[in-house]
Amino acid sequence: MITIIYRLILALIVGLVGWNLFTEKKLTMQLNAAMVLIPLVLRVLMVK
Repeated sequence: MITIIYRLILALIVGLVGWNLFTEKKLTMQLNAAMVLIPLVLRVLMVK
């Protein structure tokens, strides 16, 4: 049960960071969001 809640919270955060990635105009901020997004996606997929 806790794993499902954890994955849902992470999926929400991934969605928000992904939205920020595509709406940001500065390239440096887009790269920053992409670097944050990679480990979050791996955690949602439960890849260690």
